[in-house]
Amino acid sequence: MADKRESHDEFILRSMREEGLKDRVRKASRMVWVKFEKEGMHRYPAAADDPKLATGDEYDVSFLAHPHRHIFKFRVWIEVFHDDRDIEFIQFKRWMNKLYEGELDVDFKSCEMLSDDLYVTIQDRYPGRDVWIEVSEDGENGALTQYSKDV
Repeated sequence: MADKRESHDEFILRSMREEGLKDRVRKASRMVWVKFEKEGMHRYPAAADDPKLATGDEYDVSFLAHPHRHIFKFRVWIEVFHDDRDIEFIQFKRWMNKLYEGELDVDFKSCEMLSDDLYVTIQDRYPGRDVWIEVSEDGENGALTQYSKDV
């Protein structure tokens, strides 16, 4: 069986593909993420009398105006600048857990508001990075907010 040798043109194309892949790997954006959860009480005061919420039918959510308990679940992604993690995610998670010692004081805040508060704190410590924050109530319903360093 004859040995098939790569032609010069095939060699050039293969080299270009490999170099293109290396370039894409070098330019890839990288995020690490951590998860944590905290118990908290909150309420949604507008639910008591907003006609879109206090509907009086099967869609009525006026009960949300009263304090109620949730396990708020957080997932936080933060940009890192190389593939050997310039932010160690275990340390990042420990730092965030320390921010929320004890029961979470939520009061009237939504998942989106909790996300915004956390983002401001993260940017004080780790400026100039993309950050995505997901906050949910009991892992069932929630919000994802993507904060860009370029905005």
